[in-house]
Amino acid sequence: MTHPRTATTFPPPVMEARRWLDGVTFTPERPLINVSQAAPVEPPHPDLRRAMATCVLENDAAHLYGPVLGLPDLRSALAQRTINIYGGAVEAEQTAITSGCNQAFAAAISTLCGEGDEVIIPVPWYFNHKMWLDMAGAVAMPLACEGDMMPDPWDIAKKITPRTRAIVLVTPNNPTGIEYPDDLITAIYDIAKSRGIALILDETYRDFHASTDVPHSLFKRPDWQDTLIHLYSFSKAYRLTGHRIGAMLASPARLAEAEKFLDTVAICPSQIGQHAALWGMQNLDQWLAGERDEILSRRAAITRNMPHLTQQGWQLLGLGGYFAYLQHPFALSSAELAPLMVREAAILCLPGTMFYPEGDPKGATQLRIAFANLDANGIATLVERLAALDLPRR
Repeated sequence: MTHPRTATTFPPPVMEARRWLDGVTFTPERPLINVSQAAPVEPPHPDLRRAMATCVLENDAAHLYGPVLGLPDLRSALAQRTINIYGGAVEAEQTAITSGCNQAFAAAISTLCGEGDEVIIPVPWYFNHKMWLDMAGAVAMPLACEGDMMPDPWDIAKKITPRTRAIVLVTPNNPTGIEYPDDLITAIYDIAKSRGIALILDETYRDFHASTDVPHSLFKRPDWQDTLIHLYSFSKAYRLTGHRIGAMLASPARLAEAEKFLDTVAICPSQIGQHAALWGMQNLDQWLAGERDEILSRRAAITRNMPHLTQQGWQLLGLGGYFAYLQHPFALSSAELAPLMVREAAILCLPGTMFYPEGDPKGATQLRIAFANLDANGIATLVERLAALDLPRR
């Protein structure tokens, strides 16, 4: 008996978590703290919204189909922005605009994998990556990240088989927040290059990196396009999550293959969203720097408040980007704890079991906190509620 592709994977985790809210009442004295999804809840900058409104009213072409790989001006601007950040050489024809970064990942996998091909993904993983691999008929090869929550290049090398087509890295990481250093990224790139496979590097949260150093040196490699497939999202930087604008940087030959997938799935990315992303890159650098500063201040608030949790047996496993990744001290699995926390503490977050293969015991001890939508007072309240949980300990 055969099964449809969608039956090969699990339900969307964020949607599943939202169902835990059904039938639960929250009071003004203790409102819900929702740290389940890493997305801005505020609309774009007012000037950006005005630019989008002008585009809607005055740019007739913005309401028609556009180029499958994106607006030429946006592709050129992204190439130049990439050079400005990383150095090296990037051409417009090495860029493509997609309907969100998830679609960029799906397009990349579609250019790489046939039925049963393997992709190495560090765990805890970004669950949408696992879901797409399942539905694409590819095999996700989990790579355990121990201790510092970073992948070990030697472990990666040992996992490569004749069916391996790619290694996936997310930095700053979702779900752990960990920022991978250049020497680690470079070492994994060199492994991929030497074995003739791709390195898919998802930097959705790069605009909120804690360091002002160049995130990595891969674009300075003269032949980067032969190995690297770089993914990015405009959603977090410019609060455009509802407009679904992402990007994929790779060789023109690979983008020609991706174009087949993109044309079939969406034809073209949102024209209004693309114009918004372009306007944001041209006009909002100072504002974006302020957004980064605010995220870093919230990250600092997590660090400042963490001793209250440490005293209760909690452990901070990772912090960065939009995320704090915690190990809880309780005897029950995080799959049970997370729904319980909605009722007992008015906190909605995701359990570690959503970021691990089924049955992996490590996921049962972990929780992801997407803190970017809480101010310092909100973070203090979150920590206070977590510290007050009175449950059987391991």
